[in-house]
Amino acid sequence: MRLAGTGLSRRGFLRGVGAAAVAGPVLAGCAPARNPREISLWNFYGPGGQTKSQSDWFVQLAEDWNATHDVKVRLRYVPNKDYKSGPTLQTSFSAGAGPDVFLLSPGDFLRYYNGGALADITPHLAPGVREDFLPEVLETRLVDGRVYGLPMEIEPLALYYGEQAFESAGLSEGDLPRSWDDLLGLAERLTTPDRFGLLFETNPGYYQNFTWYQCMWMAGGEVFAPGQSRAAFSGRQVQAALRFWQDAVRAGAAPRRVQGEGGNDTISNIAGEFCAMQQTGIWGIAEMAEQAPDFRYGVTPLPAPSGGAYTTVLGSWAMVANARGANPEAAAEFVAWALGSFEPSCIDRMRRWNTEAKSNLPPRYSVRRAAEERGAFGDGPMRVFADQVMAEARPEPRYPPEVYRAVSDALQACQLDGADPASAAASAAEQIDTFLSTYEGAAIQ
Repeated sequence: MRLAGTGLSRRGFLRGVGAAAVAGPVLAGCAPARNPREISLWNFYGPGGQTKSQSDWFVQLAEDWNATHDVKVRLRYVPNKDYKSGPTLQTSFSAGAGPDVFLLSPGDFLRYYNGGALADITPHLAPGVREDFLPEVLETRLVDGRVYGLPMEIEPLALYYGEQAFESAGLSEGDLPRSWDDLLGLAERLTTPDRFGLLFETNPGYYQNFTWYQCMWMAGGEVFAPGQSRAAFSGRQVQAALRFWQDAVRAGAAPRRVQGEGGNDTISNIAGEFCAMQQTGIWGIAEMAEQAPDFRYGVTPLPAPSGGAYTTVLGSWAMVANARGANPEAAAEFVAWALGSFEPSCIDRMRRWNTEAKSNLPPRYSVRRAAEERGAFGDGPMRVFADQVMAEARPEPRYPPEVYRAVSDALQACQLDGADPASAAASAAEQIDTFLSTYEGAAIQ
């Protein structure tokens, strides 16, 4: 497996401490009183989440810690849509009542780091632990060599397809697409009055950007010019990726509005036969095994455009600790205990999260070895992800909110409003350059 670089200098690029430049959590001075003997862990899995195995894992995590520590962990479940796209987390920090431990994607890392919300985990890590994490996954949580979060998982994207939909259209695995043109033609062929042929995310947010970056990179596009502090977003390769998503909707082969919780929801979309093909992540394997066990499907790498180069994008949620919480030391210690130890219980805990409670690729070499010993990637869709989807991969980038919004606005305008990709890309590039001229936060990777 070869993981491509991000194309940005890791040293000396847009450094500083400018929390004021961040449209994100403003840590209020008047926080409600909290108990330093208790740390809260907010998450979108449990207790009581949609997938029982994942909810149970979090419940067991808290119980295991509480059995051996005086400072207790209290779980709070926040529904997926409220946590990822809603204001719940940001509002809590604005009120000075943010959780002590929470889950954070690379896409939103700089909002919270630049806002002074993230505690340094480094002092709590045993020697050698950092080297056990895949560097490309850990690096989006590093600032000046310090660790501000530990990845739980690796979540690459691929193309899922319904076998029954293929069979009904007289198609087989030999008809899987090898280019974007192939994919759009296949999607039109699979579209019926009751079903779309292809699904990309349509809801604006970090997840939509995350899924679109894969297409932008395969076309040869970048948000930033390599090694330079200016936008490259107006390039023709970026325009091609915007046009690709636009064409899918314009042809009627992809929906303008997806079902359920969004484009990451396999149960409401492909398993519910709302679409025949869906771009989504490795987590769909566990979702369908538990909630739609009779649904027959296959997985294949999303094709690259003609003349482009294949890659996937690596999602990866991390646990982080609140630097302004009631007990930042205990919160950071908890994160290190949960995900950053060489204790057999920690290795097995992460193995179970990545291959039993949820379907992911482990972010640590030791956990990957433990999973392979149990045959976790021996066959089926998990093997496709491990062997084929991960053949080329790049980590999800971390961008400040202003950069994310410029990309999101351009994508939404082209995909759903019929905007000209060249004009939308140029406008976004101008917004990004204007923002960068005054940005004083941590390095953008």
